[in-house]
Amino acid sequence: PHRKMPMSEIPTLLKPAELSPATEITRQICQQMDRCLLGREELHKLVLVGLLSRGHILLEGLPGLGKTALVRTIGAIMQLDFSRVQFTPDLMPGDVVGSHILQETDSGKREMTFEPGPVFTNILLADEINRASPKTQSAMLETMQERSVTLRGKTRFLPDPFFVIASQNPIEMEGTYPLPEAQLDRFLFRVKFESVDATVLQNIISDRRHGDLPTPTWQADRDSLTYLFAIMDRIFLPKPVAGYIARLVAATHPGNAEAPEAVNRYIQYGASPRAAIAMGEAARAHALLDGRPTVGFEDVAVIAKPVMNHRLILNYQARFDRMDSDKVIDELLEELDDAGLELPEDVSLQNA
Repeated sequence: PHRKMPMSEIPTLLKPAELSPATEITRQICQQMDRCLLGREELHKLVLVGLLSRGHILLEGLPGLGKTALVRTIGAIMQLDFSRVQFTPDLMPGDVVGSHILQETDSGKREMTFEPGPVFTNILLADEINRASPKTQSAMLETMQERSVTLRGKTRFLPDPFFVIASQNPIEMEGTYPLPEAQLDRFLFRVKFESVDATVLQNIISDRRHGDLPTPTWQADRDSLTYLFAIMDRIFLPKPVAGYIARLVAATHPGNAEAPEAVNRYIQYGASPRAAIAMGEAARAHALLDGRPTVGFEDVAVIAKPVMNHRLILNYQARFDRMDSDKVIDELLEELDDAGLELPEDVSLQNA
């Protein structure tokens, strides 16, 4: 017999009076981003989803498209500290996380003093992160995962919140060190930074002399950001939607019963469990931006590609057939039924 759920196990959904102010804050943030940075409304929304999910974002695009301007604008709107590090082959770990220096005290003694690096901030722009050596890249792992820095046996926690927004050039690979899969998996999203159309370029040329960005006319304070995080934690993820996320991630592995032909043909290794966790959090944030207290299948469809496109390891056949991870995910979303119902071939959901 069906067990009735005790009252203590029934989740308390957000009331409209609680959700509406949070949705209004996110609308204002997106509006200011759209005003300062023209022509990328969907990308701005996706970046905000990543930040509300407390995740790191990898921006992939050619130089000069406005990646640095995006990060600076986010920092200005949310009143968060911002640091930028230009990654180069000669950059050392101490240049990023900080190091100990010998200083003389007022009493004349010399002692080692910790000098914090640029990673001690709220938003760190890691520009062209794939140009740094593997040693420097590995120094970023602890900061991204643990949000702390450990030097000489002492752990120092980074400011809260802390986000890494990294960029890399997908075309020019000479003198670069491709990010290892372990570090790619630390990024919640990989977002492709595309060029804008001629109409947007005309507006930029006409209104933005020397590329100067306008000052935001509205800013969110720290309390507003804390409030958004608290509301995010209360967005409800129904079991059917959680099951759909789990099935999506499992179906990225070749040989899975629900894996489509593209996965079995082109994927060597599928997404990790961290991808499922990231997808659940990002879906909650997307529901918040749309003003809904409950995550729906449509939220998963929007964030599935940026969550998984850098977590799928393609095989050599994919290179021969010019297949990329985005196309595989498109086929996966098209073929995998979100409801998970095994209906006879002559029965459709519309007739059920």
